[in-house]
Amino acid sequence: MTDEQYMKIALGLASRGEGWTSPNPMVGAVIVRDGTILGKGYHRRFGEAHAEINAIDDASGPIEGATIYVTLEPCSHHGKTPPCVDRIIEEEAARVVVGSIDPNPLVSGRGIRRLRDHGIEVKAGILERECKALNEKFFTFMKTGMPFVTLKYAQTLDGRIASSTGHSRWISSEPSLRFAHRLRGQHDAVLVGIGTVAADDPDLRVRLVRGRNPLRVVIDPSLRISPDARVLDNQDAARTLVAAGSPCEEGRLSALKKGGIEVAVIERNGAGALDLKALLLELGRRQISSILVEGGAGVITSFVRAALFDRMIVITAPKIVGRGIEAIDDLGITRMDNSINLRCERVFRKGKDVVMYMRKEVD
Repeated sequence: MTDEQYMKIALGLASRGEGWTSPNPMVGAVIVRDGTILGKGYHRRFGEAHAEINAIDDASGPIEGATIYVTLEPCSHHGKTPPCVDRIIEEEAARVVVGSIDPNPLVSGRGIRRLRDHGIEVKAGILERECKALNEKFFTFMKTGMPFVTLKYAQTLDGRIASSTGHSRWISSEPSLRFAHRLRGQHDAVLVGIGTVAADDPDLRVRLVRGRNPLRVVIDPSLRISPDARVLDNQDAARTLVAAGSPCEEGRLSALKKGGIEVAVIERNGAGALDLKALLLELGRRQISSILVEGGAGVITSFVRAALFDRMIVITAPKIVGRGIEAIDDLGITRMDNSINLRCERVFRKGKDVVMYMRKEVD
């Protein structure tokens, strides 16, 4: 087998950690000697052993003289766990094949240099594009200090996210609802506006599939959230962060904090609305590396208008309601040549619905 083929195995292993490793990246490792796989491992959960350590512990015997294939550069610093490079050096591996360099400035290039300084051959850049794609949320977070932002909404065939009365349960099919819950589990946080909380009273936890509950974020500039809102319940299972505008009413702020709800006071923009970039930077400081924006229309429109999204996922159901609420409101665009252009990456079915993954076009 080739280096690329062994790296594909490592990538498959790494993907098993999706939804559990953040803010750490997903990483997989395979140990090979003389064409025989000695051990395999992946980073299972944040705070637990890294992929290389799990692969070494899984090995059927000593790995002296073996090759370790790892999707991301081995760490060289002390964090939740000791440096992986130290264990690789101790075990006297002969060669390490790396998929992509770690963008974390605490690691970037240092792990490879340390291995080479100890006489271990290192080959980097094998299936680099695939390895970076696997951890695009982590790479974006490291590069910008802000979470990777996914906008997601379900709409009817005629582009409505609710009827003219605001009724929206349910636009999409049961398979699409399970898919939406899976998306929640793949992100560190899920975000809605206070309008959605008032109209739909969502819970925002992962319930229909197995997965980790994200941080629940509510944009509520005036702190008008009801103390009985479901999104404030079950704080032991899923924390909630209310994003208030500065300045905010001290009595309401104190009441939420006394109820065990965390509040982040965010500066406002020139229009008096919450500054979304400031909010994303605050979430980044809290080690939130990815966020799923679920609405409603005002919130989605604000993220689109500010160009503060990395990916858009639209679920279209074969239903027509006529007059209703659109997902994206007026953007002030009057000519097609000024439209926001997106690139479609994937299209697939969920039950009767069609799901589209899209990105902003890059000039």
